[in-house]
Amino acid sequence: MHYVTSPDSHRAGFACFVGRPNVGKSTLMNALVGTKVAITSSKPQTTRRVIRGIVHRPDAQLVIVDTPGLHRPRTLLGERLDSLVLSTLTEVDAIGFCVPANEPIGKGDRFIADKLSAVRKTPVVAVVTKCDLVGKEQVAEQLLAVSQVAEFAAIVPVSAQSGDQLDVLADVLIEHMPESPPLYEDGRLTDEPEQVLVGELIREAALEGVRDELPHSIAVVVDEMLPREGRDDLLDIYAHMFVERPSQKAIVIGHKGERLREVGTKARAQIEALLGTRVYLDLRISVAKDWQRDPKQLRRLGFYD
Repeated sequence: MHYVTSPDSHRAGFACFVGRPNVGKSTLMNALVGTKVAITSSKPQTTRRVIRGIVHRPDAQLVIVDTPGLHRPRTLLGERLDSLVLSTLTEVDAIGFCVPANEPIGKGDRFIADKLSAVRKTPVVAVVTKCDLVGKEQVAEQLLAVSQVAEFAAIVPVSAQSGDQLDVLADVLIEHMPESPPLYEDGRLTDEPEQVLVGELIREAALEGVRDELPHSIAVVVDEMLPREGRDDLLDIYAHMFVERPSQKAIVIGHKGERLREVGTKARAQIEALLGTRVYLDLRISVAKDWQRDPKQLRRLGFYD
């Protein structure tokens, strides 16, 4: 059903970004929302949960669902992630298909474009990301190349780093939202529970600096978050990291525990910025053998069927 939009009508709805791992989806969402909501890392396949960021405007509210990168699954976790993405695509009002400006279009992009063509009712906007990394000519070439991959509702070049064209992208996505009052109260940036966001920030800190040594085998469970008794300015957080093998545990801990301390310091700073309060972080690490392939452990760590 199409509404006739009056000039003072309000639109609200859901959009999501999809694309190969590491094409800048989380960074783009953070830039649109204006704060750090999804974790970003230079390691591909970092985002594991559907995280919603909310863009508030006087005339509209855009709720962004950030999905894991679509990829050909190799593990049970991979299969769970892909089914999570595809179920998300059928529930949103618009899809942003992200392709970086600085890499040629490849098999992975075409694989995703094919998947998107099956979601017929939802308009797909192609978003050429990372435009600050290349010259104008290369951006123009990529726009042309993207237009030949599939039929898109629009193609928008952006840079999350410089902020260039972000307002244009928001306008284009909002055009596809239904008329609706706001879905969330003003000032709310995400509907993820704070514990999930805290766990993601800890994971990000643990992944930084071990680039290629550590595959995506870190999961974080936040056991408890509670104000320190007698103090309203301090939050105690007890969190547990899980890896798959003892050798990975050694990498995260580092020489004489130095690396684990660095991870704790970095994560604490990010958590304090997110929550706006001082934090005491108690961080432990354990081995959960082959958790990415074990349905029981996946459930325990929050990845449901």
